[in-house]
Amino acid sequence: MADLTPPRRHPGTERNTPADAPAKEPHAEPAAPTDTPTGEPRAEPATPADEPRTEPTTPADTPVDRDRVARLLGHPDLAWLVERAHRRMARAEPLTGPVTLAAPTPDQRAAAERLLGRAPGTGRSLSVRLEAVDAVLRRSGAAPGGLAAAVTALTGPVARLADLRAQEAQAWREAYDPLTGLRPELAAWADRIRADGLVRRLARTPRTARDLLTATARALRALPAEPPVSLAAFAARTLGDAHALDDGTPLATLVHSGARALTGFPDGTGAEWRREAWAAAGLLKDALSSTVLTLGLTGTPALDAHAENGEPAVLTLRQLTRTPPSAAPATVYVCENPAVPATAADTLGPACPPLVCLQGQPSAAALTLLRHLHAHGTALRYHGDFDWGGLRIAATLLTHVPFRPWRYTAADYRAAASASPLAPLLTGAPADAPWDPDLRAALTELGVRVEEEAVLDTLMGDLGDGAPRQPDRPHS
Repeated sequence: MADLTPPRRHPGTERNTPADAPAKEPHAEPAAPTDTPTGEPRAEPATPADEPRTEPTTPADTPVDRDRVARLLGHPDLAWLVERAHRRMARAEPLTGPVTLAAPTPDQRAAAERLLGRAPGTGRSLSVRLEAVDAVLRRSGAAPGGLAAAVTALTGPVARLADLRAQEAQAWREAYDPLTGLRPELAAWADRIRADGLVRRLARTPRTARDLLTATARALRALPAEPPVSLAAFAARTLGDAHALDDGTPLATLVHSGARALTGFPDGTGAEWRREAWAAAGLLKDALSSTVLTLGLTGTPALDAHAENGEPAVLTLRQLTRTPPSAAPATVYVCENPAVPATAADTLGPACPPLVCLQGQPSAAALTLLRHLHAHGTALRYHGDFDWGGLRIAATLLTHVPFRPWRYTAADYRAAASASPLAPLLTGAPADAPWDPDLRAALTELGVRVEEEAVLDTLMGDLGDGAPRQPDRPHS
């Protein structure tokens, strides 16, 4: 590694290299620097760091000769040296000691050697002492204030990192100001948003965060929407953009989070959960495509007419949020597959008790209806397929509304399996049954799946009687 620190000067000796300055008389003025053939001023080598400096200290804010500083230090091949000094100034570190450039180019090495007036060095890296550069700049007259003044002249004022960090921290604190003054039920949510880092991840900068939270606060102040309105219409009316609350946008993420805090909607995942959470705040996402199948349910003119004729009815999420059923039956049966209400309509017609069919995973419309019924005192009884998928559907439903099993226990499975000698083998990953922990063990033991279609006669018998044959065990 080539070290371009000037050598120690010993009394009684003279140096004959081109970079040496002429001898000085005591108290004599220093000789004016002369230009080198390259057009750069040639300066005397700096006094080594361990010898006292003879020139007086000059303030760093002393005016500099910008043209001469540019010729001395502004060459592209010295940009690395300026950057290292700038970095130290930003960190409030002293401009002393060596800085090293690994694998310098020949031009970078030559530029450093011209600056310090030294003979070419050898080595894989290039090391320059900042004190030496400071001395060159002072003695040349280009920057009487030294290296700090020269760097400032080349790069502009150097902001201290500590000051920048303090300013950024203050800007982030002010970015959350739009959350101030929200309704009391959102206070805990606002505190959590300030602390959990979500806004920083979504916005990246304080300015963007402030704009994002301003829009979030505007939307939350308009919730819950009464009467319910489509999500796109609400976004257009409140935020000026029908797509502002589309899934995946930072604004939708924050408003959805705040809406759940406002309504007390439980945590969850998945598209149906997001849709239902919006609906709880009066915002309908795909309000017409989310439906639920019913039979024998009353409480609206359309439902009353269908129940009287013994025909199934399809309710949309829009209908359920605008005009939910006014009647709350004592018991409503819930099933997984549409074969159950279809068979019930054929065999029982108007005599069928209220029945709700999920048609697979519970939709936002199904959950909205069942939650509404439960809130008004209706007891829910559920039956589904005896397979791992059926258990998962039932477990998902149970996280939203309580139910008691309707012929959906381990004992019911064993009876159904024994009556279905051709039942297909069970496949897939096992699942738990929180309403009956023995059900998983029974499915694992017997290893066959029993779909609802295989037990339709038993289910129709229960619906015809208006109650299961055996008492159901309450879920705790």
